[in-house]
Amino acid sequence: MTIVFLGVTVTLLPFSLFGVAVAQAGTPVSITVLISLLVCLIPTTIAGLLSAVGVAGMSRMMEANVIATSGRAVEAAGDVDVLLLDKTGTITLGNRHASAFLPAPGVKEAELVDVAQLASLADETPEGRSIVVLAKQRFNLRERDIAALDAHFVHFSALTRMSGVDMGTRQLRKGAGEAILRHVQSLGGHFPEAVQTLVEEVARRGSTPLVVADGAKVLGVIELKDIVKGGIKERFVELRRMGIKTVMVTGDNRVTAAAIAAEAGVDDFLAEATPEQKLELIRRYQAEGRLVAMTGDGTNDAPALAQADVAVAMNSGTQAAKEAGNMVDLDSNPTKLIEVVETGKQMLMTRGSLTTFSIANDIAKYFAIVPAAFVTTYPQLAALNIMGLTSPNSAVLSAVIFNALIIIFLIPLALKGVKYRPVGAALLLRRNLLIYGLGGVIVPFIGIKIIDMALAAVGLV
Repeated sequence: MTIVFLGVTVTLLPFSLFGVAVAQAGTPVSITVLISLLVCLIPTTIAGLLSAVGVAGMSRMMEANVIATSGRAVEAAGDVDVLLLDKTGTITLGNRHASAFLPAPGVKEAELVDVAQLASLADETPEGRSIVVLAKQRFNLRERDIAALDAHFVHFSALTRMSGVDMGTRQLRKGAGEAILRHVQSLGGHFPEAVQTLVEEVARRGSTPLVVADGAKVLGVIELKDIVKGGIKERFVELRRMGIKTVMVTGDNRVTAAAIAAEAGVDDFLAEATPEQKLELIRRYQAEGRLVAMTGDGTNDAPALAQADVAVAMNSGTQAAKEAGNMVDLDSNPTKLIEVVETGKQMLMTRGSLTTFSIANDIAKYFAIVPAAFVTTYPQLAALNIMGLTSPNSAVLSAVIFNALIIIFLIPLALKGVKYRPVGAALLLRRNLLIYGLGGVIVPFIGIKIIDMALAAVGLV
């Protein structure tokens, strides 16, 4: 817009000289008036306030204990239309606890509990610790002599989706049903139909099933219960009203994921998610022209975080995750992503409102400066002086003074921001046009006229 107005202003001087030569009347427009016109027409208002809007956005992020690497990252959050959220700790309370041991037919519960506890001794997750605790409570299984057992622990990974312990020739494992199925089949074993039924029943209840195996023998299922956070469904309704699609990402099987997704009210879900699948999902949305935001804390989240347009890494996460993200949440609260999006939306709403006002108030400046610049050459332009300004000099000076003062008056609005409302883009546009568009037309007419009256009163024009 600045380049366009510069081109227009430059061409006005030869146009004025030509008009004076043809009409043989009036005086050419002066360089001072042309500079004043350029200053008033270029979007100085929004240009002067953009930095204030950016600083205010960064400040609000800091108040929320989120460090953003740049103001651009916060602004990008306002354009997000797809939100990827981990299930555990974000949509649910996150501290899943073992609630029941469900043995396979022909397997005693004590045998299942014994193997489940052994496979969980090195598992430091809340789930793993809860299995050990429940085994103590149910069967009084306590201290184990790890050295005597010759135990070599196998830690969980996103690739294998199971963990456990090797004791001599014994391979004790617990993990997702599909992972244990592949493990048992690789050892030449059989996955009982009854255990698959147990897995489906647990999943339908919205719980997470972990299958336990001793070598090629499937012993049963551990049920892990999780609870959807209170009020999270209402937050998703707000996001949906804003036009943002929510996608739950979880390592659970499809049945469990579907049950939790329905209870939480998310739009879609990705079950049994691997790092590669997360990355592919983000790329697919971006190929459709969408902007994607996500949270993560692990090294396996780093590729997806690096790919996402807005990536919030947890402060408690790995260094790889922090380096891949463009924001770091110092509180390590995954639900903070919703607040980040809301702050970004508020920044965009503020910038949009100020831009609308800035463009609209140029209209009054046209009616002030253009007649003042050319009225001596084209007397008919006096009809455009609808504000009844005292003189051409007064018109130019009043417009320039108003142009400078309006930035000062709008700084508080830029810093405070337009009040956030979870509404769609169409409704927001209509509201902006009504308040800031119409206001941007009316306020300058009043302001320039008041300044003109003040200048005339003190005899400056």
